[in-house]
Amino acid sequence: MKANRVNHVEPTIAPNEHPYMNGAWTPNYDEWDATDMEVIGEIPSDIDGVYVRNTENPVHEPIGRYHPFEGDGMIHAISFRDGKAEYRNRFVRTQAFMAEQEAGHSLWAGLMEHPRRSIRPGWGAHGNLKDASSTDVIVHAGKILSTFYQCGDGYRLDPYTLEQFGMESWTPLDGISAHPKLDERTGELLFFNYGKYEPFMHYGVVGPDNAVKHYIPVEIPGPRLPHDIAFSENYTILNDLPVFWDPELLKQDIHAARFYPDIPSRFGILPRYGDPSSIKWFEAAPTYVLHWLNAWEDGDEVVLDGYFQENPVPGKYEGAPPELERMMAFLDQFLLQPKLHRWRFNLKTGETREERLDDEILEFGTINQRIAGRRNRYCYSAVPKKGWFLFTGVAKHDFDTGRSWALDLGPERYGSEPAFAPRVGATNEDDGYLVTFVTDMIEDRSECVLIDASDIEAGPVCRIMLPHRISSGTHATWAHGEDIRAAAARDAA
Repeated sequence: MKANRVNHVEPTIAPNEHPYMNGAWTPNYDEWDATDMEVIGEIPSDIDGVYVRNTENPVHEPIGRYHPFEGDGMIHAISFRDGKAEYRNRFVRTQAFMAEQEAGHSLWAGLMEHPRRSIRPGWGAHGNLKDASSTDVIVHAGKILSTFYQCGDGYRLDPYTLEQFGMESWTPLDGISAHPKLDERTGELLFFNYGKYEPFMHYGVVGPDNAVKHYIPVEIPGPRLPHDIAFSENYTILNDLPVFWDPELLKQDIHAARFYPDIPSRFGILPRYGDPSSIKWFEAAPTYVLHWLNAWEDGDEVVLDGYFQENPVPGKYEGAPPELERMMAFLDQFLLQPKLHRWRFNLKTGETREERLDDEILEFGTINQRIAGRRNRYCYSAVPKKGWFLFTGVAKHDFDTGRSWALDLGPERYGSEPAFAPRVGATNEDDGYLVTFVTDMIEDRSECVLIDASDIEAGPVCRIMLPHRISSGTHATWAHGEDIRAAAARDAA
């Protein structure tokens, strides 16, 4: 292995027993470049692109109770071409990260503290939070875009070198939520944000040239907590779900999420470039959905797949450290019980139909993004660990036959959100690789694993040893090498 530690960020965190600062969630403070890494098996020559993952790595002692979603963002990227791989990782140099580096301590209190405990004004729908840019990651117009889940500034990085270009220039005043969606067919990025002031939501479209083409207000009844959106070829699907901050407590600037089972879920469907008057709202069974899988059009219907939570606000987590019971409950998928679910919205009649697709507890799903917005046959979901925000394997579903398969990563081995990398020259939907980073707690190391998506039960095609054990985190994505190079050529021209 050729590995070079290019930088070290010195933490100020005292030794502790916080469950999401230790174990598989132990933060990283070193930034590496690595090539010629040890490989078990052989890196295929027909994979071309970059797998990118975002993680939370708190640098400074928190103000009050720490929630893992507020840790400082760190991007991990491994690129593939011609049977070779290169790995890099970097902290995202957000305005908040740089301010705390200069101060030498935390400046913002977190999700579980009152906003008044923050030393400086902050960001986000919550208000006064640190803009950690540690939640989501996507590649658009040839650059990485990292985002924070409660709306912050987007940050751009080079997908190969992780060179940083600072804040996204088109970021609206209300920020960008996690989970902007890329339509690979058109090169357009669909994004949204939300907040505590009317109209409470906005929606926009950014073109393949990285310029905003469309931005509209979306009126909803009050402050809501949407986390994701979906799109089909012609429509965008927004949501207004009955899990949101208690309105009475919000008057005291206390942000306590409640589930209101007597309020239906609402879905707003509009043409991609539609104005506010074009939104059609549909009602469905009350729930919360963290992540959507895909959407497509079927005659007069828009079909939407996602992970329906049967228990959106699970209460306390038994056995958690004091004052962390609620936080750990919201991170335990076995308490939330998300399951693959399908909604059908009839644009002519206004009718909604729903069906359960699987009774297993699954989340963080992906598909072959080349067909996003059109009907997919296959999906790949992360299998969660009971009691923890960790993933122990991958499940594959074939919606045509109803069959499913699963791959367990092994004892004390935890994967990241998988991404689908099409094989170079692929013609079939599942002709490609699932890519994931795996942290092995027994061997005290991390590796990148490639799995044949057409036969996941066969296990890894290859395992690439990384120069350090990386922290668990949230989201990941795959970007095609040909798309990145095409965007670079457009920029150069």
